[in-house]
Amino acid sequence: MTRRVLTDAQWAIIEPFCLGKATDPGQTGRDPRLFMEAVLWIVRTGAQWWELPNEFGRWNSVFKRFRRWVKADAFYSMFRALAADADLEYAMIDGSIVKVHRSGLGAKGGLKARP
Repeated sequence: MTRRVLTDAQWAIIEPFCLGKATDPGQTGRDPRLFMEAVLWIVRTGAQWWELPNEFGRWNSVFKRFRRWVKADAFYSMFRALAADADLEYAMIDGSIVKVHRSGLGAKGGLKARP
C-alpha cells in the first residue's frame, strides 16, 4: 500500500469538503482519501497523469474526478480551511528563490553599444 502523506489530523480537516460523501445525491467515489493521496502524489512528483501508479486506480478515472472537483471548487474550500490554521513554518521568500528577468530590472531598453 502507498505511504500516506496526509496525517489523520489533516484528513479530519479536509474530509468534510470532499465531494461524493454518502449523504450526497448520486454516485459516490470509492475512497476519497486515496484520491487525495493520488492528487498529492502528482503534485509532489510533478509527473504526468498517465504516470500515476496503478495502486491509486486508473489514471484517467482519477484525472476525471480531479477535474470535477476543480470545477466544483472543492480544492479551494480545502485550501481555505487549511490556510486558516497555517503555522507558516516554511514560508520564506528571498532573492535566491524569486528571479527577475533582465527586462524587469528597470534598465532602460534597447540595444546600445557601450564602451
